[in-house]
Amino acid sequence: MRRNDHPEVEQSRLSCLPEFSNINHYWDKQRDMVVAKILPGEFYSTSDNIAISTTLGSCISACVWDNKTFIGGMNHFMLPITNKEAHEINWGSREKMSDATRYGNFAMEHLINTILKLGGRKINLKAKLFGGAKVLNNMTDVGQRNIDFAIHYLAQENIPVESCDIGDIYPRKVIFEPSSGRAFVKRLDNLHNDTISKREYNYRSQIEQEQVDGDVELF
Repeated sequence: MRRNDHPEVEQSRLSCLPEFSNINHYWDKQRDMVVAKILPGEFYSTSDNIAISTTLGSCISACVWDNKTFIGGMNHFMLPITNKEAHEINWGSREKMSDATRYGNFAMEHLINTILKLGGRKINLKAKLFGGAKVLNNMTDVGQRNIDFAIHYLAQENIPVESCDIGDIYPRKVIFEPSSGRAFVKRLDNLHNDTISKREYNYRSQIEQEQVDGDVELF
């Protein structure tokens, strides 16, 4: 059976919030569970037994979950903040949502809000942070800016950061399981680094040219 043909994959697509129905879901045989794979500018929240994965260079992912109900999610943002107001953005499509959530201030706000919408409680929220590597050698250290923003934002919201794997020069693959609070991190090699560097350079250039209408385990 192909990993997208497992019956639980289709069930996950049907049961997730409407804004996540187009996120790529697949069956992970090793983990015996569905995984939702998010791209830059996307986020995902769930109350089901679903893992969330992404690959990071200078981008940041915050994994946030309620440690009582184990409702949680993950985001993936490229730049820390935009001055554009929320009311200026058309939220009528997934594409427009992605326009906004590629920025940290919207990515964090909407991640937390959807966790609360699913039944999480602000007082129970915990966080883990990943990414922020310096993979774009010829550009300003946006990775560190992303790290500083995420730490400051979570402190302002009184959400404790339980653990993190941030900074350095290595891209990372991250898998987060809100249903247990566990996160798994794999640091990627130079081949991946080159690919991710080019992707992030192109992605960041596109952004700047457009107007926006438990423990960490290594594996």
